[in-house]
Amino acid sequence: MDKKKKKKIIIIAASVTAALLAAGTITFFLTRPKIDTTEAVAQGGDAKERIRQNTLSIVRGYIERGEYERALNLLDGLLIDDFSDGEALALQKDALDKQQASKEAAQREAERTARALAQAQGGKVSAEEIAAQMKLEEQRHKIAEETRLREEAEAEQRAAVEAEQKALVEAEAARRKAQEEEMARKSQELQNQMRAVNDLVAQGKDRLDKGDAQGAEEAFNEALSRMPPGESRFQAQMLADMAEAYYNSAAKNPDPESEAAREDRNKAIAYARQSIEKDGTQALPHYTLGKINRDLKQWDNAIAELKEAVRLEPDNYVYSFDLARSYFSSRKYADARQSFESTTHINPNFEPAWYNLGGTLRQLGRPDEALAAYKKAVAIKPDYTVAHREIGRILAAKGDVKGAADAFTQALKSSPGDMASLRELGAVQSSAGDYAAAESSFNKVLQINPNDEQTNYNMAVVKLALQKKDEALVYAQKAAAAAPMDKVYAYTLGLVQEAAGLTEDAIAAYTRAAALDAKYVRPRINLGSLYLANGNTSEALNFLQEAYKAEPASFEVNTNLGAAYAQQESWTQSVEHFKLALKVEPNNSHVHLDLARALAGAGELTQARDEYRE
Repeated sequence: MDKKKKKKIIIIAASVTAALLAAGTITFFLTRPKIDTTEAVAQGGDAKERIRQNTLSIVRGYIERGEYERALNLLDGLLIDDFSDGEALALQKDALDKQQASKEAAQREAERTARALAQAQGGKVSAEEIAAQMKLEEQRHKIAEETRLREEAEAEQRAAVEAEQKALVEAEAARRKAQEEEMARKSQELQNQMRAVNDLVAQGKDRLDKGDAQGAEEAFNEALSRMPPGESRFQAQMLADMAEAYYNSAAKNPDPESEAAREDRNKAIAYARQSIEKDGTQALPHYTLGKINRDLKQWDNAIAELKEAVRLEPDNYVYSFDLARSYFSSRKYADARQSFESTTHINPNFEPAWYNLGGTLRQLGRPDEALAAYKKAVAIKPDYTVAHREIGRILAAKGDVKGAADAFTQALKSSPGDMASLRELGAVQSSAGDYAAAESSFNKVLQINPNDEQTNYNMAVVKLALQKKDEALVYAQKAAAAAPMDKVYAYTLGLVQEAAGLTEDAIAAYTRAAALDAKYVRPRINLGSLYLANGNTSEALNFLQEAYKAEPASFEVNTNLGAAYAQQESWTQSVEHFKLALKVEPNNSHVHLDLARALAGAGELTQARDEYRE
């Protein structure tokens, strides 16, 4: 009996470790890149072929890992460039075939899971009802993930807009100074005319900013009527100012589809085009048209206009920054990188460019370079929350737990209620074994959102590690109830229930977790252990043999199988599994002792003696 208890404790400890590792795992909704080969074409055939070969290598890796959508997105870029590329076409067919097979396998697995769960619940719920529940939960998870990603994107967007507004004010001041210098070279009479028009345009912008659309239109119309003849450049500048004013008015409207917003947008387009007709060297109207197309997600048009703005005014970092963002949004990451780098060269102190460069480099699979870019961003803006958070995520992925924790802590200094950073700080603290700190971090998340299922799960794991079993049970039940189709939550609930001495409840939870995934070994190990401890060797063997099929080299599986076969006095099989366990942990004295006893039972006394000595 002592030996059985000892085995059981070892298995529970191993299970806790697995749960904690799961708690420390952090999951990002990226976006899927397409390859753009424009830059490669400009560099010549060798560079283009090098990028093509690198892309094909990345595609093969994605296909091997089952990341078919990412592979297909990369192949789209290659085939747009050359639809006769036989190698790309073959990989595309392979990816599509495997993706379809994966979907069919997933459907079969979902049906199997529904039947297994129905059986595990004793026929109280039909397989059809469980399948419907699984579908609803999948949709709920998808909505929750989309909401999380949207909230993070909005936080990032707010930071970028604030910096961009500051940059636009600086650019406007510089433009005004250049305009004044240009006017100073005109005759006094012409200067007076230009200043009068300038004042009327400024008055119109002020009225529009205050919501007085009619007053703004009157001021702009008077300005147009008093334009000095023959001054096309000046006229274009004033028209560009009007276009930008109407764009800003449309952008501020809380309902971009309202009649007022559409009217402002249409006026912005009309004035911008008139400006370009008057003087084709003006960058601002192209920038305005680019922003309008960007906001409407008409990426090709946005890129064309913004490229022209950059060509006409290459030293304007705001223009190159917005061009880069449009490239990024259209998944042209190589071009986005080039434009963000141009922005940082023009203005090394513009932190949003460094931050967005970091995100672009992550999409290009360059985490170390991304880390350097994010660090540049926080060096300029120490309270840049989202940049600190991304640093934490990269360091966590690299296994630098302390560095990740420091980065998430920095993020929280400027935004104490940032749930993403709190969650991920708790996860890395848990990974480092600092359960008290993790408990504090997760508690802060739950104060903001008590029903956050992932954090309830993480808190259950941490509470269990801290031996707060009753508290762990509350959190584990909340997580499992919120996501009844999550195998890890069901397993963890069983783990907590077993630790609290609720054996029958633990068996039910483990059985549910096992039914959710035919290859999920952990609940099968613990079910085998529980049944074995209670003398139900036959039931223990059923679960342990299933576990063995999934993980034949598992130490825990083979140790328990050895004990189960020993209970049946099936000594040959017992010896076999204890030996397999020792291949994983050759210095485990307990298993050597169990093997010696099994060998003695099998009549192999010489070998048994040697194992006792070992």
